[in-house]
Amino acid sequence: MKTVLYFWRVKKRYIPIAFLYMATNKLRLKRESGIKFIKLLGTGKGETFTPKDADPLRWGLLVTVSDQKIDELDHSKVISRWQKISTSEYRIILKPISSHGLWSRKQPFDQEKIEWSGKVAAITRARIVWRKNFIFWSAVPPVTASLHKSQGLISAIGIGEAPIGLQGTFSIWENGAKLREFAYQGQAHRAAIKATSEENWYSEELFARFAVLQERGHL
Repeated sequence: MKTVLYFWRVKKRYIPIAFLYMATNKLRLKRESGIKFIKLLGTGKGETFTPKDADPLRWGLLVTVSDQKIDELDHSKVISRWQKISTSEYRIILKPISSHGLWSRKQPFDQEKIEWSGKVAAITRARIVWRKNFIFWSAVPPVTASLHKSQGLISAIGIGEAPIGLQGTFSIWENGAKLREFAYQGQAHRAAIKATSEENWYSEELFARFAVLQERGHL
């Protein structure tokens, strides 16, 4: 199984259609064989993780799919309809290397320990305890500032299933060493990890790391 992500930038006049696809695409994809996990994603700048971060012109899709069905997915009606309303498309195919935690009470990624020296991607995702949102938002800026200044970071955006309460990031790094350096040596990130333990911000969280196998387009 591989993890495939798409991100589309849509024309402003098609924002209502994007909302419609967000509501209906999961049902369509569930009918397809070979697909294990599906998430439609909104995106943002990933700076404050508040609703003002949201980018209504960029939308995403994440699926875990069997190797044999990747091309079929790429030529499906779901993908072609997004392509028709978009000004650009980015697709990335990933192989899960490690994954800790749950996403919607599931472990969505079939991880396999491999030696990998190339580019890696990381997904973080959390369900924030509602009453903790304001505390969480106040703690985020130092971490995101540190992330965007990190050596080895190629690109990073915010992702989420909803504007409030379901927050995450998708980032691409030159290699695993650079990602680990940010995660375990960065002062702001280590402080956030400590605060997470003390404040119990999350009712569910996940961190996953992937080998980047193939990219098409630009994020």
